[in-house]
Amino acid sequence: MNVYLVGGAVRDELLGIEVVEHDWVVVGATADVLRKRGYRQVGRDFPVFLHPETNEEYALARTERKVSPGHTGFAVDASPDVTLEQDLARRDLTINAMAKDQGGRIIDPWGGRRDIANRQLRSVSDAFREDPLRVLRTARFAARFNELGFAVAAETMRTMAEIVGAGELEALPPERVWQETHKALAASRPEVYFEVLRECGALERVFPEIENLFGVPQPKRWHPEIDSGVHTLMALGVSASLSDSTEVRFAVLMHDLGKATTPKAMLPSHHGHGERSVQLIRDLAARLRVPRKFQALAELVARHHGLVHRATELKPRTIVELLTQLDAFRQPDRFEKFLLACEADARGRAGLQTRPYPYADLLRLAQHAAREVGADDVRAAGLDGAELGDAIRIRRIDAVRQALRGAEAPARRES
Repeated sequence: MNVYLVGGAVRDELLGIEVVEHDWVVVGATADVLRKRGYRQVGRDFPVFLHPETNEEYALARTERKVSPGHTGFAVDASPDVTLEQDLARRDLTINAMAKDQGGRIIDPWGGRRDIANRQLRSVSDAFREDPLRVLRTARFAARFNELGFAVAAETMRTMAEIVGAGELEALPPERVWQETHKALAASRPEVYFEVLRECGALERVFPEIENLFGVPQPKRWHPEIDSGVHTLMALGVSASLSDSTEVRFAVLMHDLGKATTPKAMLPSHHGHGERSVQLIRDLAARLRVPRKFQALAELVARHHGLVHRATELKPRTIVELLTQLDAFRQPDRFEKFLLACEADARGRAGLQTRPYPYADLLRLAQHAAREVGADDVRAAGLDGAELGDAIRIRRIDAVRQALRGAEAPARRES
């Protein structure tokens, strides 16, 4: 049998990017041959094996034939006579359809090196349109490699639009949509993922809550970019510069969903959009099976970000109530992610991306001061139960008042 390094490892090596995963394809062998050599089979839909020593994935070369709609509707042939070129032909993009043999020779039958040089994300063949998940994957690669100058080739974008128009995306399993989206949120330019999905018409099919934000106006005084959808993706881009946390980035993406449901008579104001956003987040999270920790942070940001933007106007009592609702004393790490998401919202506006955001530092100071109030100190006064809780709250309010005394106020609030 012949073994080749394939896919992302070859691509990243040619791009000068650190290779973190090695995937291999095996030509001229059977599942029985690999099992006899100690490989452990893990794939159910097609034969994928783990190497007995390295645990790296080895897949038998295969071809696929579309037999039903959706992402999994394929008949697979992994017989020993399937060639390397046939295996590479079924892959999504040319930059992912290269292989390297044991001697270090690059096998590139579909022009992957050419498209790396031209910074193009191009589909390999018409087989691309048979798997609707490739629409999301291509958008994800666009987000990942945007900083290197990559863009989706025009003909591939047209193919993606045709897949969307055929209704294929509706057959995607929710967990696969979330999986691709989560990977895209981890990219260096996560907003590009949603821009590409919107360009090919997929955003309204997969994330209608985000698509509905585009064209919804906001007060120009607070939002020079005006458009709610534009603001959301600008804020997402800022969040990527502030934090690697995909929880933070998801929360920023979700924070203004309620603006799409503002009554037209109220526009461009959006009073009460926070609570409307929370319900939309819950619906989206249930539909795509978003992990609970992502949903929880997103709901907190949607509900409270407007209050954070007015932190210097708040009384110490209100600040302590806010910190309590955020569970900031027991979950300080989540509180920090919350503040980063609020900062991304404030800076995700035309011409304001680099300005300071002192509101977060003010609340960090308040949280630190209030946290210093210990229950043991209050309990020593003989209090318990509700009285103990009231006493702790009063002492925290006083601690925050003392800590914030003399703090500089920002020149203006946010909206």
